[in-house]
Amino acid sequence: MTAPAIVMMVVTILLVWGGLVASVVALRGVNMPQHDEDHAPASEEGSSTPGA
Repeated sequence: MTAPAIVMMVVTILLVWGGLVASVVALRGVNMPQHDEDHAPASEEGSSTPGA
């Protein structure tokens, strides 16, 4: 392999792995909503079933 090919390969590898690391860091910083339908309060004013 020639030197320019090796440089381009290293740049591409760093770009792909850098994107993966950036995605993981961004996803860890996002607050995901917790859907706890099993732990919903029992005494709600409205009906929890749609259309009722």
